Amino acid sequence: MGDSVSDRFHEAVNMTAAELEKWLGTDDSKSAGQSDGGESVGHESGRRIVGLLRKKKGELTDDDQEHMRKVVGYVHRHLAQRPDGDVEHTRWRYSLMNWGHDPLKD
Repeated sequence: MGDSVSDRFHEAVNMTAAELEKWLGTDDSKSAGQSDGGESVGHESGRRIVGLLRKKKGELTDDDQEHMRKVVGYVHRHLAQRPDGDVEHTRWRYSLMNWGHDPLKD
């Protein structure tokens, strides 16, 4: 297991930038997560993650690294709350996918 924020981020985020970008364009993506009528926190985070995935390690700012830490924490917390049964079409999975992690992907 990697020790750097970047290593932990890339372990938590198992979707590619292209996969995540495509997912964020779906209605399921937009319906998941908490929002105040606008874009959900996870959806906004997902757009930011796409940008992070496309950056080279040397281009990451302190703010980027802080968001990467937030993503790792969210994914780990959310995975611990996995519901019973088939999760393929659940808000739980959709919410995780907005944060770049598809729990059905190995």
